[in-house]
Amino acid sequence: MARIGVFTCWCGENIARNVDVDKVAEEVAKLPHVRCSLAYKYMCSDPGQAIVRDKIREEKLHGVVVASCSPHMHLKTFRKAAELEGLNPYLVEMANIREHCSWVHHNREQATAKAIDLIRMSVAKVMRNRALQPIRVPVTKRALVIGGGVAGIQAALDIADAGHQVVLVEREPSIGGKMAGLSETFPTLDCSQCILTPRMVDVGQHPNIIMHTYSEVEAVEGYVGNFKVTVRKKARYVDVDKCTGCGACWNVCVSKKNLSEFDFGMGKRTAIYVPFPQAVPARPVIDKSACLRLTKGKCGVCEKKCAAGAINFEDEDRLITEEVGAVVVATGYKLYDIGKDQANAKLEGYGEYGYGKYKDVIDSLQFERIVSASGPTGGEIKRPSDGKEPKSVVFISCVGSRDNAKGLSYCSKICCMYNAKHTMLYKHKVHDGQAHVFYMDIRSGGKNYDEFVRRAIEQDGAHYHRGRVSKITEENGKLIVRGVDTLAGVPVTIEADMVVLASAMRPADGVEQLAQKLNVGYDEFGFLSESHPKLRPIETNAAGVFVCGACQAPKDIPESVAQASAAAGKVQVMFSHQEMTREPEIASINEQTCAACFACVRTCPYTAIEKAEIRDRNGKRIKRTARVNPGLCMGCGTCVAVCPSKSADLEGFTEQQIYAMVESLV
Repeated sequence: MARIGVFTCWCGENIARNVDVDKVAEEVAKLPHVRCSLAYKYMCSDPGQAIVRDKIREEKLHGVVVASCSPHMHLKTFRKAAELEGLNPYLVEMANIREHCSWVHHNREQATAKAIDLIRMSVAKVMRNRALQPIRVPVTKRALVIGGGVAGIQAALDIADAGHQVVLVEREPSIGGKMAGLSETFPTLDCSQCILTPRMVDVGQHPNIIMHTYSEVEAVEGYVGNFKVTVRKKARYVDVDKCTGCGACWNVCVSKKNLSEFDFGMGKRTAIYVPFPQAVPARPVIDKSACLRLTKGKCGVCEKKCAAGAINFEDEDRLITEEVGAVVVATGYKLYDIGKDQANAKLEGYGEYGYGKYKDVIDSLQFERIVSASGPTGGEIKRPSDGKEPKSVVFISCVGSRDNAKGLSYCSKICCMYNAKHTMLYKHKVHDGQAHVFYMDIRSGGKNYDEFVRRAIEQDGAHYHRGRVSKITEENGKLIVRGVDTLAGVPVTIEADMVVLASAMRPADGVEQLAQKLNVGYDEFGFLSESHPKLRPIETNAAGVFVCGACQAPKDIPESVAQASAAAGKVQVMFSHQEMTREPEIASINEQTCAACFACVRTCPYTAIEKAEIRDRNGKRIKRTARVNPGLCMGCGTCVAVCPSKSADLEGFTEQQIYAMVESLV
C-alpha cells in the first residue's frame, strides 16, 4: 500500500493570507494513502526541507507532495531533499497553491477548497509515478558562439580561456559589432575602440578560437552536447590566407561611391574594402553588387595590383560543418527604422520627424560615426547637408520606444544614457553650441548612471524638455522642431541645425529564422526568450543553447558583457563532465502498437522523433515505427496529442496519471 506524505507551505503570507493552510493540512490527512500531512511557514527553507527528509525516513514514504509555489521555483529543491533520503526524486510532486490559489482568489473559503482539490490531484498522480533515472548524454567539448559583437567576443574568450575550443560565427566581414562604431562609452566616456580592439585582437590570435567572419549559420541538427552546425561562408572574393592587408587593392578601386555600412551611410567606401581600420581580420572583402568586374565583367584593376595574388573573382559560397556541444547566441541588435519599418507592416514609423527627407535629421548611431575620430568627418561635428558646424542640436528620446500607437511598447533602456552622452560629446567639440533633449522620462538605472545624466544637465548645460516632439519641418536651412514642455506647461519651438533621433533597439535581422533553426522561443518583438527570467536568465528552453546581450532584450555594454560571461560559465559547467544528465520526463513510443503514420515526426517542434525500423535477428524488417531521440526531446507532449494509435506517452504525465487526477476530483 502506498504511503504518501503531504507538506503544505505557508510561503510566509503569500499562501497563508488567502488559504487556510492548517485546514488544508487537516483535510488532506483524511485522503486515502496519505501517511502524514504537515504545514510549515517556509517549506523551502533548510528547516522545512529537514521536516520533509525526517518524515521520508520515519514514515518510510513511497511518495511526496509539496503544496507551495510553482514547480519552476522549487521542484528541484524538494527532489534533491528526497534523493538525500534514498527516495527516487521523480516520486516527488508539487501542487501549486500560490499562483493557482492564493494569488488569484480573494475568497478564503474558495481558495482553501481549491487548494485541497489541487493537492488531491497531486496525490492521485504521485501514486502512479514511476522511479525514473536521468538520461546521460555524451558531450562534445566545443562551443559555437553566434555573433561577434562585444557579448560574443566576451563569451568566446571566456570559454576559450577555460581550455575549450570555440567556433565564432559573424556575418559581417569583421568582428566588433555595433560597439566598434561607437566613439565613447557611458558612464566613463572612455574610448570604445581602446576597450574593444584589444579584445578583438585576442579573439583573432587565440589558439582555441576558430573564427568564421562573413558567414552565417545555415542549419542546426542534433541535440544538447552533440550539435552539428552547417555554416555558410559567403564568397569574399579575397583569399584571407594569401592576403597581407597591404591596402593596394582598395586604394586603386575605381568604385568609390558606395555607402559605408560601418558608417551607417554617413561615409563612402570602395567596392573592395576593409570595414574599419581596426577590423579583425584586417582583410578586405569585395561587394559583388558594387564591383564592376563582377557586375559588368570590366575593370579587375585590384587583381592586377595584388602582389600576393589573393583576389579570386571565381570565389563561391562554401558550406562547412562544425560539431559542437553548446551554442551561445549573441546576435545583438539593430535600430528601429524611423522612416518605415518594413519588418512589421503595422508599424508606420515617424514620417513627421523627416528622417530620410531632411539630411540633417539622423539617428543615434549615425551621430556616433560623426563624432568618432575614425568617422567620415574625422571627429569634427558637421551637418550632413552642407558640412557646417551645427550650433544647435536637438536630441529626441523614445523614438519607437514606449509608444503603443506607432512604435514598440517596451523601453529600450539605454536611450536616456546615450542621449546624455551625445550632449556631452557635442558640447566638448562645439563649445558655443547648445544641446536640447526632449524626453518622456529619464531612466538611468545603473552604477553612476544618474550622476552621468545630472552632469550633462548641470555641467555641460544641456536643456532638457519633458515632452514629445509633434513635428519637424525645414525652413530657410533650419530644422523647426515643435514640441511641448509638460513641466513648464508651454509649447516649445526650436530652430535647430541638426536633429538626432534616439531610436528603439530591436533584435538584429534574421534572428527569428535563427531561433527556429535552434528551436529557441522568441517574444512578439523578436527578442529571444530565456527559460526563466530570474532563475535561468541566460538559458533557453532548448537544452544547450544560451543567450546573451541585446538579442534577448535591450541592454547596455556592461550588462551584455556580464551576461556573456554568465553564458560562458554555463557552457563551462556543461563541459566540466564527460557526459551530462538530462531530465527523464520525455516522450516514449510503444513501438509494438505504433502505426507508422509518422504524424508525430511531422509535428515535433524539436525534431526529436525519427523514422525507424524493427528488424529480426536475421536483419529482416518486421515493421516501421517512430522512435524518440532522448537527447533532443524536451517533453512538450505534442506527439502524445497527435498520435492516433495512442502509442505515444509522456513519462511523468502518462494518460493513466492524468485520468487518475481527473477521477480524484469527481
